[in-house]
Amino acid sequence: MSEATIRLVLFFGIFASMALVEVLLPRRDLSYGRSRRWITNLAIVASDTAILRIVFPMAAVGVALWASTNGYGLFAVADVPLWLAAVLGFVILDFAVWAEHWASHKIPLLWRIHKMHHADPDIDVTTALRFHPLEIVISMAWKAAVVLAFGIPVMAVLVFEVVLNGAAMFNHANVKLPAALDRVLRLVIVTPDMHRVHHSVIRRETDSNYGFNLSIWDRLFRTYTDQPSKGHLGMTIGLNEYQSAAPTRYWWCLALPFRPAAATAGEEAATCAEKPSGNTPSVKTDGKVA
Repeated sequence: MSEATIRLVLFFGIFASMALVEVLLPRRDLSYGRSRRWITNLAIVASDTAILRIVFPMAAVGVALWASTNGYGLFAVADVPLWLAAVLGFVILDFAVWAEHWASHKIPLLWRIHKMHHADPDIDVTTALRFHPLEIVISMAWKAAVVLAFGIPVMAVLVFEVVLNGAAMFNHANVKLPAALDRVLRLVIVTPDMHRVHHSVIRRETDSNYGFNLSIWDRLFRTYTDQPSKGHLGMTIGLNEYQSAAPTRYWWCLALPFRPAAATAGEEAATCAEKPSGNTPSVKTDGKVA
């Protein structure tokens, strides 16, 4: 079974599982429901996949195979045992993804691209798939560079990619875990409640909890926020400047990094009428109206 097939099977399995749990154990009501958001977010990940296959056909696993065949990388030069190189490689890649995410919030050009992910006015399993194609290409190039520099083993890269994908869908999911279980899990991995803080409209909360898999990096670099100031039910998801239905549109999302601030503000004002008001019934996660 090829690497692409393995990843595809696991992707659909994890996605379906988390989508089902969201229906059975929702954490929050969704402001905009699923229909348009899901179509847009799934269309975005389909576009990302197609573009990545064209621009970066080798992907990180292919780069690892090439480096291994040619003896490139720090681990090969230092003759590090395979098992140790695999463990270290997994941890190094996890930190590299954390660092890239941190940089995406701190470097203005990268933030213009990354903010499409944060513009989603709701957060659920599909938000984990909502990244601009430019960000996906940049992210793959960064991971490939790390893989090549260290000579991370092929199997470690494959396992990491699968775990990262699954972890992102898990911690973006709109699911309610028992508080005791959440406290224990977040000692090691990023939980839905932990990552949801990162999608708050409050900037100091947005600029925290950057982890996608291991939770240690946010604690180590003091970017950890335990809970949202307004609580998980009272917090507002997304970005203050895009609190409307506009971010649920496919072409709006793709164009966002290229829009001047004035244009986005103008469109926001024009679409405010589509935002649910305080007198509008909220859409429940089971599709019913409150």
